[in-house]
Amino acid sequence: MTKNQETFKHIPGVDKLLNTQKIKNLIKQYNSDLVKFAIRETLKGIRMNIKNYKNPPSEDLILCKISDFVRGLTGKNLKPVYNATGIIVHTNLGRAPFSQKVLDESMETLQGYNNLEFDLERGERGSRHIHLTSKLKYLTGAEDVLVVNNNAAAVMLVLRTFARNREVVVSRGELIEIGGSFRLPEIMEASDCKMVEVGATNKTHLKDYEKSVSKNTAMLFKAHKSNYVIRGFTEEVPLSSLVELGKKYKLPVVYDMGSGLLRKTNVTVLKGEPDVRETLAFGMDLVTFSGDKLIGGPQAGIIAGKAKYISILKKEPMVRALRVGKTTLAYMEAALSHYLDDRLLEQHNTIFSTLQQSKQIIQSRAKALQQALKLSDISSEIVESDGYCGGGALPDEAVPSMAVKLTGNFHSNKERANWMEKMYFALMQQPKPVIGILKKGELYFDVLTLNDTSVGIVAEIINKTKQTLA
Repeated sequence: MTKNQETFKHIPGVDKLLNTQKIKNLIKQYNSDLVKFAIRETLKGIRMNIKNYKNPPSEDLILCKISDFVRGLTGKNLKPVYNATGIIVHTNLGRAPFSQKVLDESMETLQGYNNLEFDLERGERGSRHIHLTSKLKYLTGAEDVLVVNNNAAAVMLVLRTFARNREVVVSRGELIEIGGSFRLPEIMEASDCKMVEVGATNKTHLKDYEKSVSKNTAMLFKAHKSNYVIRGFTEEVPLSSLVELGKKYKLPVVYDMGSGLLRKTNVTVLKGEPDVRETLAFGMDLVTFSGDKLIGGPQAGIIAGKAKYISILKKEPMVRALRVGKTTLAYMEAALSHYLDDRLLEQHNTIFSTLQQSKQIIQSRAKALQQALKLSDISSEIVESDGYCGGGALPDEAVPSMAVKLTGNFHSNKERANWMEKMYFALMQQPKPVIGILKKGELYFDVLTLNDTSVGIVAEIINKTKQTLA
């Protein structure tokens, strides 16, 4: 008998655990089936650890693990967190937060029945694709639009519809990788297209595209370098030139813009970001972009452009698999409404309002957090910080901010680094997690992505977490 097999014999069985008082109490509070499921899953994890040569926990610890599993199962796994990272559109933290006005306007539509697929003028079945069309056409200048469930889906739908089993020409310097290691070449492959790379990483000329055009070419494709920057000896083909080349060879030109700034705004930091309206004005056939980044709406992919291409896309069978539901449509319509008036946009688009915060407001918030920590005998100092827009927009454009750095008396730098790391991870385990910045053994809380209301709450959570580590 191996050592692992011998160890397995010491794991308590399900029946034995069911007879403990702790499990009986859990069953009274919840139900037998749920608790049995938690027991089986917990024991399965313990057996897996033993196979990986880890020692089994004690019975008391197993009971605690079962209790934690039950509470985790019955509680919320997707939960609100306090973002103190300084990254506004944080891909891992839900991207663009909704403003209260967007939530209120959407809830009015979603609480009861709505006309998702009902034509109120004709009194018969309608199309869900019409609800955002007018607003998006007005805001972007597009002839028509189609909304699907995310931008990767939008790109795939366009590629499969117009270039399946054919060639798509794209600059080597634009083979982007988006979140979760998804890369443009892989999306091309999944769309049954043959990708033809042209140019070099840092320089691509119009002649590079033209030399690669063949009888099997279906599309000229461009991707916005939204999450990285190439500096120095660089060159890329202007949109207008690419459009003219497409016309010359009767090929559609498609631009994946990613973050999707709909039109120019008064937000200073976004002045250099390409916008959909201006891009389509160059004559681009189709543009794809996200609905949940700079727009401040829910996750969605928007395809805008010429009506003749959008009408073909709408007839594709895949559209039914990629279509959005009433929740997405309601939130998106509310978010788009604010683009109709710059005053509403700066007030109710949380991305723009955060980017527009004055230095005085940020300093005041940092001082408020420091003072709240001081009341709990937690020492800290205020330092200058660089926030970022995030979400694949303005990758090298820092947003001036302030952060509160925890300090204290430690015997060594190693002791400080260890304590800060423990604090950083302990804050994530709180009922209301706080996500800070752990950098070179120091722990920071950037106030750019906090608001005046959350400052006191964050200070209280930091205090409670510190007490658990004492």
